Amino acid sequence: MSEKIERLKTLIIGSGPAGYTAAIYAARADLKPVVYTGMEPGGQLTTTTEVDNFPGYPEGIDGPSMMVQLQQQAERFGTEVRIGMATAVELSDTIGGIHKVTIDDNKTIEAETIIISTGATAKYLNIPSEQRLRGGGVSACAVCDGFFYRGQDVAIVGAGDTAAEEASYLANICNKVTMLVRKDQMRASKAMQHRVGSIKNIEVRYNTEVDEVLGEQVVEGLRVVHNQTGEKEDIAITGLFIAIGHKPNTDIFKGQLDMDETGYLITKGKSTKTNKPGVFASGDAQDKEYRQAVTAAGTGCMAALDAERYLASVETPQETV
Repeated sequence: MSEKIERLKTLIIGSGPAGYTAAIYAARADLKPVVYTGMEPGGQLTTTTEVDNFPGYPEGIDGPSMMVQLQQQAERFGTEVRIGMATAVELSDTIGGIHKVTIDDNKTIEAETIIISTGATAKYLNIPSEQRLRGGGVSACAVCDGFFYRGQDVAIVGAGDTAAEEASYLANICNKVTMLVRKDQMRASKAMQHRVGSIKNIEVRYNTEVDEVLGEQVVEGLRVVHNQTGEKEDIAITGLFIAIGHKPNTDIFKGQLDMDETGYLITKGKSTKTNKPGVFASGDAQDKEYRQAVTAAGTGCMAALDAERYLASVETPQETV
């Protein structure tokens, strides 16, 4: 049973760069936003040690500190940030309709607009040594963290277009890139396979998997195993990049919002509008191409502007129940 029903103008689900940027814009537009942080307050950036590619930080900043600052900026304009997770939704099909969201299975929010910024979760190998060294040389984003391994030897796990693209990116800045492919062929497009094959400092190892990530505090090497012969070998590397995909955190919207086969929310044209009026999607929950903090922040801004314009176009119901 719900302990209380609360009516809001704008509910923001998720608290990464997209959610907090949406909150900043929504609060400044007097939409009185409430942010529910979700299971991972601050999003994926809270697992990143250094952020060097977000504009405005000439000396760089660590991910958790950056998210604290974004939260403080949102709160400065009146955003209310709450710890909690959306566990169910009932979205209206009607323009000007009220959407219902259940928080932590016991509280009901009625919202005139919803901005979804639930993000996506990178897939890992789930090897204990890999999990222990996340942030210490193990990364799921070559574009984010590759700079720190300039001139060094690194490895990347994956066989699709993203893995091939990230291997190519790393090859431009690293001494050597070892690409580990679990099967006897890549599943990347032929064009991407040709690109990888043409780069001299990329070595592709087929039928090869990670057995253990070596190192205590930081990555010092990699033990790989040939899955056909069982032969193991140690490779000296300082960085390991996992590129086996992401899972968007959109399960609670299945059956109500349009999404692709992977679960990424589909938005209309260049907007953040979903197929439900008054519901907008931003950040990695709808972006499978770029997946950067700055692009997530940009779509958060767009979602808040779309929500503001939507509310201006409909008759505003009572704000409280």
